[in-house]
Amino acid sequence: MTDEFFRIGLLPPYVFAEVEEMKAKARAAGRDVIDFGLGNPDGAAPAPIVDRLIEAARDGRNHRYQPSKGLPETRAAIAGWYARRFGVSLDAEREAVATIGSKEGIAHLLLAIVGPGDAVVVPGPTYPVHHFGVIIAGGEPVPYGIGPGRDHLEEISKAIRRAPRKPKGLIVCFPHNPTSACEERGFFEKVVGLAREHGLWLISDLAYADLTFDGFRAPSLLEIPGAKEVGVEFFTCSKSFNMPGFRIGFCVGNARLCGALARIKTYLDYGIFAPIQAAAVKALAADSDAEVAKIREIYRKRRDVLCAGLARAGWKVDPPRATMFVWARIPERFGMTSMAFSKWLLEKADVSVAPGEGFGSGGEAFVRLALIEDEARCEEAARRIGKALG
Repeated sequence: MTDEFFRIGLLPPYVFAEVEEMKAKARAAGRDVIDFGLGNPDGAAPAPIVDRLIEAARDGRNHRYQPSKGLPETRAAIAGWYARRFGVSLDAEREAVATIGSKEGIAHLLLAIVGPGDAVVVPGPTYPVHHFGVIIAGGEPVPYGIGPGRDHLEEISKAIRRAPRKPKGLIVCFPHNPTSACEERGFFEKVVGLAREHGLWLISDLAYADLTFDGFRAPSLLEIPGAKEVGVEFFTCSKSFNMPGFRIGFCVGNARLCGALARIKTYLDYGIFAPIQAAAVKALAADSDAEVAKIREIYRKRRDVLCAGLARAGWKVDPPRATMFVWARIPERFGMTSMAFSKWLLEKADVSVAPGEGFGSGGEAFVRLALIEDEARCEEAARRIGKALG
């Protein structure tokens, strides 16, 4: 009997686990840790969404298995949301699949379309499933540099040229986790052309579509003419509606890719609990837009307080135009790895952050701060950090 399972052997130790363990020990010792580590929204889902969940859960007919690709009304709701939000027309039957959060959907789509040795161009640094979903599927991720101020189209082109073989696909994520980098419509027009030129399947992760600030509007890949011929987009209810624990998201776009995802899901799950789908339908309705605006404003205020406080503390960071994250370069005078600096902040300031190295290629010189503490705690964290920085 071997000592290691095959796919587990492909995965490195989970970087964030070490910081999480330190945080747990600090709290067990009675220390007041301010936590900017995990991107886990701290607010409750809007009351009308919760009410719809409860109402649907009381109906015993909703306790049965559900279609793996989602109920017709759920897929119709996401199609309606795309039409209202982006002016995109979707065939809810062929071009929409409900997923157990966007993370599950991305992972299973990669499992469906990536074969042994297939190269996939992915962001670096990035949300881990973009990279490790390819590895778990048997493919080879080829990272491109991503972050504010970079020419992402050129970075993608360089990665395509650097790939060990003709790539099978390309993953884009704007607004981006963890760097908060954003792109305008013109980028998506060009990347659709690039996908056509190189015969790439294009996968867009639009998890942070609604968390945008200062007048910025995040475009959808599917707004671009011809995008559905080459790609799909994932959206999730987690961030826009404070529904991370509900675990519901969507894949929309190219019918062939949606069909591949739906087919592999039939072998792997029995669908999402119907009351959760009912809650998602309520969330995606037009009358929830005001609740989304309130959630967006909460994150904007936290961003402003934290970034201003860090600047006063002597640590200048660029306020993000979108997402719920601040991507902060480690002050050069420290000369530490991102893990060492994260441990140092936790020890000296009782502030927990995510080390950039946990997000892969290009993340080492940075830490990510998730805006999951209220304004007073953001202010206090900045004060503690300033005291630690001296």
